[in-house]
Amino acid sequence: MIRTHLVAAIGLLACLAPIASQAQQPTPVTTLRYGQIAASAKSISSLPLYVAQRQGFLARHGINLDVVPIQGGTHFMLEALDNGTVDVTYTATPYLVKAALAGSDAVAIAGASGNNLYTLIAKPGISSIADLKDKTVGLSLPVDTITISTRRLLTKHGLDEGAYRTVELVGTPARTKCLTEGECAAVPLTQPEDFALIARGYRRLGDSSEVVPELQFSVLAVKRAWGTANKDVVVRLVRAFGDAFAFMADPKNRAETVAIISATTSATPEIARQLLTFYYEPDKGVFPRRGEINLKGFAQVITFMAEAKELSAPLSDANRFIDLQHLQAAGLQ
Repeated sequence: MIRTHLVAAIGLLACLAPIASQAQQPTPVTTLRYGQIAASAKSISSLPLYVAQRQGFLARHGINLDVVPIQGGTHFMLEALDNGTVDVTYTATPYLVKAALAGSDAVAIAGASGNNLYTLIAKPGISSIADLKDKTVGLSLPVDTITISTRRLLTKHGLDEGAYRTVELVGTPARTKCLTEGECAAVPLTQPEDFALIARGYRRLGDSSEVVPELQFSVLAVKRAWGTANKDVVVRLVRAFGDAFAFMADPKNRAETVAIISATTSATPEIARQLLTFYYEPDKGVFPRRGEINLKGFAQVITFMAEAKELSAPLSDANRFIDLQHLQAAGLQ
């Protein structure tokens, strides 16, 4: 009897061994070409990428990103996606909308940043928005929510279009240079550049939170057909970024997040701590909690584009530009 039971047990273990071996196999690593605008490599907008890399979230989900720097402004990111230079890209939402309406197969698969806070920074000697009358303000392209929000801010404080001159400058580095070299009286800047200039004596005149409700400022995008054909890979990618966003939002990880910001941007540890406090105490929706897409915020971007006469009626529904299947499969939306 004992011998019979022993033989049966050995047989059962032999049957289970392949199953256990299969369960222990690591997730296969998939390499994706990831588009990053070269000028934003040291910007806070790249923080989720660096957190996902440095904390091992990409590796945990079997993703290796070959970061491809794209020269020029954010509007070139969709061009790189469409021509096959990259598999997935970070891009500002207005450019995705414009590209899709022009025939691109690009769709948003995850949220990247929501309520980007753009601070209107002026050179020393300018103490109010009223002081910008007849002076030059550096803006981005008309379609960009940076430009739209800044114009709204100026109008709110009594400075209508025509009361100031503008120059188109795509990218935070270009606007920073215009300000510090004295050609621009004021420019909208993101973090940490605005904090750094304030510490040097430049003036903060206001920020986009005064005039802009919730937005979906930027997203991660792929070609719709490619994403469907590679659903497992995209699901693993959005899970990795979801882990990064959750890590950033957790107060217990504040010191590690400060260290990553200091290592990857021009921010000092003190400035890094200030901007995280600015973002999360209270949470201003600058970054998603887990990579989700804010559908209401996406629709608001479309409305802003129409107000800026970059789109005409009838306006497309936000869902036309979004593919939620990956976030939903990952349990993030």
